Amino acid sequence: MAEKRPGSVLGLDWTTEEAYWRTNYSTRPYIGTNRDFDYWAPAYRYGYDSGVKYPGRKWDEVENDLRTGWERFEHRSKSTWEQIKDAARDGWDRVTGNR
Repeated sequence: MAEKRPGSVLGLDWTTEEAYWRTNYSTRPYIGTNRDFDYWAPAYRYGYDSGVKYPGRKWDEVENDLRTGWERFEHRSKSTWEQIKDAARDGWDRVTGNR
């Protein structure tokens, strides 16, 4: 069953978002040649979850909180914030409608 997240501007759930990013991640400018979807998936999930958590807020208003929160994110990979923040921003922008 898909995980529904209240507050999503697009009315999506993480399962739908994950399928979208699995198909489209390789077109993003920050993707390196050595990184597969599994590397980026936690960042997309974090951006998605954060966009739902902070409805109506702008990325610039919450980025410092998100940077700190990345270290405690349940699905976090070993990546640093600097390595994944562009993917997290993509997830945020998509769920908040800032595409």
